[in-house]
Amino acid sequence: MAYYALTIFLSAFLLFQIQPLIGKYILPWFGGTPAVWSTTLLFFQVLLLGGYTYAYWLSDRLRTRKQGIVHLILLGFSLGLLLVTALAWASPLTPDASWKPHGSEAPVWHILSLLAVSVGLPYFILSTNSPLMQAWFHRTYPGRSPYRLYALSNIGSLLALISYPFLIEPLLALKTQAKLWTAGYVIFAVCAGYGAFRMLRRRANIDGKQADPDTRSLADEATRPRAGRHILWTALAACASIMLLAVTSQITQEVAVIPFLWILPLTLYLLSFILCFSSDRWYSRPGYAIALLVSSVLYCWILALVKVAVVNQIFVYSLLLFSCCMICHGELVRLKPHPRYLTSFYLMTAAGGAIGGSMVTLIAPHIFTGFWELPLGLLGCWVLLLVASQVNKPATQTRRQALFVAALVMSIIAGLSIVLFAYIQALSTNVLVASRNFYGVLRVQEANTGSPEQRSYVLVHGATLHGFQFQEGEKRRRPTAYFTEDSGVGLALLHHPKRESGLRIGIVGLGVGTLAAYGRPGDTFRFYEINPDVIRLAEGAGGYFTYLKDCPAQKTIVPGDARLSLERELAAGEPHRFDLLVIDAFNSDAIPVHLLTEEAFDTYLAHLQPDGILALNITNRHLDLRPVVWELADHFRLDTVLLETPGDNNTSYTSSWILATRNVGFLNLPAIASRSTPRPKSTSHVRLWTDDYSNLFQLLR
Repeated sequence: MAYYALTIFLSAFLLFQIQPLIGKYILPWFGGTPAVWSTTLLFFQVLLLGGYTYAYWLSDRLRTRKQGIVHLILLGFSLGLLLVTALAWASPLTPDASWKPHGSEAPVWHILSLLAVSVGLPYFILSTNSPLMQAWFHRTYPGRSPYRLYALSNIGSLLALISYPFLIEPLLALKTQAKLWTAGYVIFAVCAGYGAFRMLRRRANIDGKQADPDTRSLADEATRPRAGRHILWTALAACASIMLLAVTSQITQEVAVIPFLWILPLTLYLLSFILCFSSDRWYSRPGYAIALLVSSVLYCWILALVKVAVVNQIFVYSLLLFSCCMICHGELVRLKPHPRYLTSFYLMTAAGGAIGGSMVTLIAPHIFTGFWELPLGLLGCWVLLLVASQVNKPATQTRRQALFVAALVMSIIAGLSIVLFAYIQALSTNVLVASRNFYGVLRVQEANTGSPEQRSYVLVHGATLHGFQFQEGEKRRRPTAYFTEDSGVGLALLHHPKRESGLRIGIVGLGVGTLAAYGRPGDTFRFYEINPDVIRLAEGAGGYFTYLKDCPAQKTIVPGDARLSLERELAAGEPHRFDLLVIDAFNSDAIPVHLLTEEAFDTYLAHLQPDGILALNITNRHLDLRPVVWELADHFRLDTVLLETPGDNNTSYTSSWILATRNVGFLNLPAIASRSTPRPKSTSHVRLWTDDYSNLFQLLR
């Protein structure tokens, strides 16, 4: 028993340590967008399905000795592959720069292929271990239930997830993490190899299936699950998976794409597995139905409000996810089969997870113009609760009670459907164009339609306004939003010492192209933008935004992640010697952390003139980014000023900019110094952010 417990625990721990490790490693390569984690989760769900399928095939279709031989060969092959990657790359699991994307090619398939090469086979082997070991355990100890081992595997997974943001990530660099993980995998391979070797040495007549394949008990045959039960298993697992990915996307797109906000939903998801599979007493259908009702009401409350504190959002979404997962997994456990069919049960569970992940990551972006999978997943959970309550009724429940429960749940579904449909309709009001891709949801809306002088087109990304342009002739050329003439970047452009001789300006983040309003003949503007839909709209598609078209300066748009593009230009010996470099990139209201690290600043400064100016938009509802930028500026010996501009909610939005430069004379200009906010003498100290270290929690407002 101890051997099986140890091997299953170790494999589960490694299985969920590799997810945040590789996810964080590749995140900067794809713009730091929340969809990177969703795609990573999809990859692991599909591979988990593959592992469970392999375990099902191995334990049910091959003789015992052949099971041991096949598994030993696969384990050996995975160790050989890790050796190859360790020799080819700086560390195992972490691909070199040749695997970075070039331009704006399809990111989903690039991420999937990248993960397959770097961690695919080891992850596949780990995913086979829990169901395979449980099947072998059941054959060795036929009178003992293997389902507690499944709960143990989830405990290992949970410990891996909890330890990562609080212990592993703060203390160890990514490449060190990869090396230690590889060492742990070698230990696991030895343990799993020992189990396979034991199977290889078993006598054929010990395996009841080989000795007498037709002597299954009549009781086992009677409990063989039917097709409808398999479909319900799959649907319950798929719904929980949809809610996991949908809630993760919702949280990360509004705050930041960081491992903790990946891990929190996944932790709740796994915790529901642990509770439900460890004991029946943890799941009460009426209790969690009430919890789901409360969380559904709170979710509707969030949708009805314009602004909700980030901590409150995270709490409500976490409660909603946990309630849904407890219902889905609790009903799943109540419907579990005899241990003889556990591999098919796990196979359907894994299939449901992969189906749910595919629906959110691959299908939803092509059929929805908004993040509708969260409200639809919530409705799906209520529907499945209704189905499960009828399929698996308590023995003491009368027919009248069953009808009452069904009517009550159907009423809740009807009411919730009306509210969520109204919310979707409200988001579609005055929407002229809506598009969704890997980088999020974009909507073009028309504002102030009743006032001709104030009518404007607005670009909305998620829940955040990313710029607008007036429609009236003269006002159409006026810079707006966070980029008005009294904003930090506006002051830097208007009062730059080289303003009259022609400026070379780099801009990370295109938006609607508002900064092009400052362009004059002789100026050069170079925009870096990762989202092709943003480029299309800013260049004039639909005739909504004309800042770029009206700008007389020389303009270039570089597609793809800005940092990768800037690094490639330096590698090619093409520094641009910008007089001003503007950093204004957001995924909805979430910041791409990889644009605020030591390595990123080193790249920016290599592209700047010695007296050039770095302008950083740190406007954010949830995070106080000032200490991070000040720490970076101090590290590179840059002088800074903070320029905070209140918005009038007409032409301008409230904005916060930090200008960093070695040109002290520029910062002392009266037009700049008179508008700057003094840097507090006692500020909260933060550790220097690098590609291996960042911590957003200390910055929450």
